[in-house]
Amino acid sequence: MLFGTPAGTEELESRLGDLDRLRASLGREITNPTPWLGRLRRLAKASSVESSVSIEGFELPQGEAFAIVSDAEPIQTGDENRNAVADYARAMDHVGVMALDPDFKWSDRVILDLHFDACYFQRDKSPGRWRTTPISVTGSDGRAAYEGPDASRVVELMGEVVAWLEQGDLDTHVVVRAAMAHLHTVSVHPFRDGNGRISRIVQSLVLAREGLLSPEFASIEEYLANNTPEYYAVLQRVQGGSYSPERDASEWVAFCVEAHISQARRRLDQIAEASSRWRYLERLAASRGWPDRLVIALEQSLIGGTDRTKYEQEAEISTATASNDFRRLLDAGLVTQVGRGRSTRYFASETLRSEVGEAVAYRERT
Repeated sequence: MLFGTPAGTEELESRLGDLDRLRASLGREITNPTPWLGRLRRLAKASSVESSVSIEGFELPQGEAFAIVSDAEPIQTGDENRNAVADYARAMDHVGVMALDPDFKWSDRVILDLHFDACYFQRDKSPGRWRTTPISVTGSDGRAAYEGPDASRVVELMGEVVAWLEQGDLDTHVVVRAAMAHLHTVSVHPFRDGNGRISRIVQSLVLAREGLLSPEFASIEEYLANNTPEYYAVLQRVQGGSYSPERDASEWVAFCVEAHISQARRRLDQIAEASSRWRYLERLAASRGWPDRLVIALEQSLIGGTDRTKYEQEAEISTATASNDFRRLLDAGLVTQVGRGRSTRYFASETLRSEVGEAVAYRERT
């Protein structure tokens, strides 16, 4: 037995209508070819990945997740936080592939493989295998907030979840189905660890299979990370402390819809900000008589930092030209250098960040 998908109320249908309009606008924006869209996609992906793993206690210094997701830095063996980000990013890459597969079918192997991807670094937690022992979730007060169903029921219940994913409630709004997919998976709690992560990944796959938005623009991990206490509180109220699928899931669905509305607005704001930032950098380069390619270096320095190889590849220039360009930016006080030799990276200076921030804020006011 699984939770029943709540019937649509007038209020829910109204909010879904608001969401549909936002998601349609977002879909149009991300199909427009722009020179900065690729970086925004990587930034959105990195933020979603970092947010999801942070919910479960994995933390990285600012900017490192972007470097990992962009394959700019190697993973340090034994660094659990970096490995959590890298493995979750790999799982989301897998989601992106399955979202486009015309022959895709839901199966237990899909969920097991995604869990293996996301939790590979936790080899002692049986990644890619159903749990065989009891499990509970501890609340902030140190007491058990949720008891998962008996391990002997996991295979049967996940079989029901997979069957529902393949055939259940197909006419229901995709955001509602995705919310229910999250609830079904996290309520069964089928793994020894990483149940929150896999539930959010399954939710993202349901959304990505719709085809309107790519996974990095469809997910709500950032919202959940920024509102973790509420996220857990809603889940706990709906779940009722143990596996009780006869309970009403309406509050959970409403919470997820509001999360999507907030996240869609944030992504649209980020697109507008990226456009304003790029135009400002173009004007900055032109005012100094610099080649247009330096806009790429400046943009990269602002978004996660950059290095010579990364700049060479995107600008399609020689190593010597890249070195000269960074020297010009260093002399102008627009970037700072960190490290030496092959590990040298360049980051936007506080001067550049301040100037760009003021320019973007001014355009938003006007």
